[in-house]
Amino acid sequence: MLDHNDPCQSDEFDTPWKEILEAYFEDFMAFFLPVAYDGIDWKRGYEFLDQELARITREAKTGDRRMDKLVKVWQRNGVERWVLIHVEIQGDRKPEFSDRMYTYHYRAYDLDRMPVVSLAILADDDSRWRPTEFGYELWGTRLHYQFTSVKLLDYPEAELENASNPFAVVTLAHRHARKTKNRTEDRYQIKWHLIRSLYHSGFGRQQIVDLFRFIDWVLHLPEEADGRLWKEIMDFEENKKMPYISSVERIGQQIGQQIGQQIGERIGQQKGEAKMLMRQMQHRFGDLPAWVSEKIAQADSPALEEWGVRFLDAKSLDGVFMERA
Repeated sequence: MLDHNDPCQSDEFDTPWKEILEAYFEDFMAFFLPVAYDGIDWKRGYEFLDQELARITREAKTGDRRMDKLVKVWQRNGVERWVLIHVEIQGDRKPEFSDRMYTYHYRAYDLDRMPVVSLAILADDDSRWRPTEFGYELWGTRLHYQFTSVKLLDYPEAELENASNPFAVVTLAHRHARKTKNRTEDRYQIKWHLIRSLYHSGFGRQQIVDLFRFIDWVLHLPEEADGRLWKEIMDFEENKKMPYISSVERIGQQIGQQIGQQIGERIGQQKGEAKMLMRQMQHRFGDLPAWVSEKIAQADSPALEEWGVRFLDAKSLDGVFMERA
């Protein structure tokens, strides 16, 4: 029997939300903002504006920004529009939330004078907290900014169970993850229920795999309970002849995540070393020729380390990059 008191590790929602939103953005808009979905020309595609979003948020002192997304879409009449998506996944009220939404909105508009649609997904547990506007009035000046807020708590569970949009499953999984925190038995049962329901949902294989990944991430279980559940999944797939989530695939995902994290950390370290070397050389030698910037950008960590040592005594750029016999 599962231990009711066995605490689950700290829940983490940012990464799974980010992944599923980027993979199924069209479904995301259809589920949470259908009026925008109907007005977008999906045949022209869409583009996540990560660099533009970084410019917006770089100097904004507004807290955690990991789930903000800025997306370029096209209206059916051929006009380009930007959509600012902010997913608020904190479990408590944020006093400056509306201020943050306004700040991001006007910064996004100021980038290219492009009309911006703001959407906030409120995934907290406080049904009374429903920010939708920001403004003030003083001495003849008046500002009123209004944005759309969607509260995950507002969706009836029965409707979510029967909906065909992937974000119905996402919403259910998120809500149950919050309700079952530190309640292993309850989490085990609801997780198994959600996974079984995927096979009868009418979703394609890749959708099932992606939604399973989301469910598995946000409804994580202690190791012993996870092992029991995984055995049930394998038995279920074998009986139903639906090998969608094989044990080999899941192990591969875990290994891939570990390798990806290691590669990401290594790349980040190399970029930091390259940036530091560039600054040091610019300070000493002035403006650098293009071949130097290109050479540093393409170098690996050992080369950057070697050049950093040579830089200490080199009289010229050639002295830093010369080939040693």
